[in-house]
Amino acid sequence: MYKLLIRPFLFLLDPEKVHYLSFNLIRFCSKIGFSGIFRALYVIENPKLERKLFGLTFKNPVGLAAGFDKDARLYNEFADFGFGFVEIGTLTPKPQEGNPKKRLFRLKADKAIINRMGFNNKGVFDAVERLKKEHKVLIGGNIGKNKITPNNEAVKDYLICFDALFDHVDYFVVNVSSPNTPGLRELQDKAPLTALLKELKSENSKYAQKSSNGKEKPILLKIAPDLTDDQLLDIIAIVADTHIDGVIATNTTISREGLKSNMVLAEEKGGLSGKPLTNRSTEVIRFLAEKSNKAFPIIGVGGIHSEKDALEKIQAGADLVQLWTGFVYEGPALIKRINKAILKKQA
Repeated sequence: MYKLLIRPFLFLLDPEKVHYLSFNLIRFCSKIGFSGIFRALYVIENPKLERKLFGLTFKNPVGLAAGFDKDARLYNEFADFGFGFVEIGTLTPKPQEGNPKKRLFRLKADKAIINRMGFNNKGVFDAVERLKKEHKVLIGGNIGKNKITPNNEAVKDYLICFDALFDHVDYFVVNVSSPNTPGLRELQDKAPLTALLKELKSENSKYAQKSSNGKEKPILLKIAPDLTDDQLLDIIAIVADTHIDGVIATNTTISREGLKSNMVLAEEKGGLSGKPLTNRSTEVIRFLAEKSNKAFPIIGVGGIHSEKDALEKIQAGADLVQLWTGFVYEGPALIKRINKAILKKQA
């Protein structure tokens, strides 16, 4: 139904406007009692789908990637579509508009999207107010820095977001890999990244001592698919040195290799996501898993448009997977199909 009726209509409209229209429709349908219908259609409850990672129990291994519910507006509603976890953000300390519009582009011939949103969000403290309500699903908090914050002061921004979210999310993701904030990817270099993660680990320990259960929150690092093998080896070393809990592989790519779409459209600046990223993301997962001897959990994201894509990432070494562009192109039925395929593979 989604691909035959809903998607053709939505794809006639501007991508960013469709995003907000979809949010309003989902919110409206949930308010008038459609949540039960969505759950009946898309949710699979099966203990065999549960995954236990870094002290958390995920109902199933399929999550919604960051960038979709930036301001934590519909995380419970997305749980009704079958997601086992939802990652909000990227959030920054201060609200920011992001980059000038138009900044979101569909490459339909490639089943891809280019975005140069630029961390548009209402700010971490605005999101915290919504996160105070009960959660149906595990929540990840993806954190970044404001565009106006220089890299030598970036740690302060990440700490502000970490402190604000500590009591309201289940795990953290440090985003230094978006191509849409000038200079941000420079923080992936070994020295600044190690310093940033060590500061967050120290803050984590302080907050854990004050919390009711005394537990630290898992911290993961989201990396770019454009890193070289040597840089990926640095990531493995950094994870070992800083004792963070895992890696999300991968963010969007700046590569435009092999695209079928009109080149004027394909050359728009920003991060590319979707099918063109499928193989590279899986390669990065496999490299990290093999070279580290599976020393840490990996969440696989990038170009998952089918059950096969998800299973390949799991076989390459991913413990969990996330959707974004695949969710846009394939609809919520994809979540159920992946979970059913995982159950069949385990049988």
